[in-house]
Amino acid sequence: MKDKVVIVTGAQQGIGFATAKYFAKEGAKVALADINEPSQQAQDLVKAGYDVISIKCDVSNENDVESMVEQTVNAFGKLDFAFNNAGIQNPMTNTDELDEDTYNDVMDVNAKGVWLCMKYEILQLKKQGTEGAIVNCSSLGGLVGVPGRSVYHGSKHAVLGLTKSSALEYASEGIRINAVCPGIIKTPMVENMLAQESDAMDELMKQVPIKRLAEPEEIASVVHWLCSPAASFLIGQGIAVDGGYTVQ
Repeated sequence: MKDKVVIVTGAQQGIGFATAKYFAKEGAKVALADINEPSQQAQDLVKAGYDVISIKCDVSNENDVESMVEQTVNAFGKLDFAFNNAGIQNPMTNTDELDEDTYNDVMDVNAKGVWLCMKYEILQLKKQGTEGAIVNCSSLGGLVGVPGRSVYHGSKHAVLGLTKSSALEYASEGIRINAVCPGIIKTPMVENMLAQESDAMDELMKQVPIKRLAEPEEIASVVHWLCSPAASFLIGQGIAVDGGYTVQ
């Protein structure tokens, strides 16, 4: 990954930060994009000598996303890879009790955000005339249903649809687009779910054959692989990294 340029969204914590750090350690130049201000962790990467920048970006806002790509190219001269990871969860709510604002918020970030990021990343890669790889973050929720999660799972199913169709559109141009579908990961979002919805999460954990949470770095390594030459023939795939949850 030496001298490769990577954008990671939702990069302040969890899977996003772990992936940004993974790429940085491999020698890549990394833009850490997040709706929140740059975290101390990101600043620590700079102090450690890694070639990274922080960009404030709301992925549901088209101007922000266009600016994110522009800032990355202005800083590093090009774009090679992207991990469109930014996403939000909502409290467990049955479909008939779900309010429109919550639906819109989740869909705007999780589905529209992925589409906007791909749009401007692809435009940049086409402008450069170079090959590249994009990885979108779906979820085990993009592969199965869970009661009380209709809008979140709907948004993550949408990510896979966007991934598959876009992958077919640009495969012949050397732009590989795939998705990763994480299971239950040790992140702040999941820790919050474990605290607030302990009974529901206990039931989910019973269905994980490996019987543990995943570390964020275990997802980061798969994202790295999907961007690498080792995955050069993968197009439009949604790779489940879920400890066996969706195999059953």
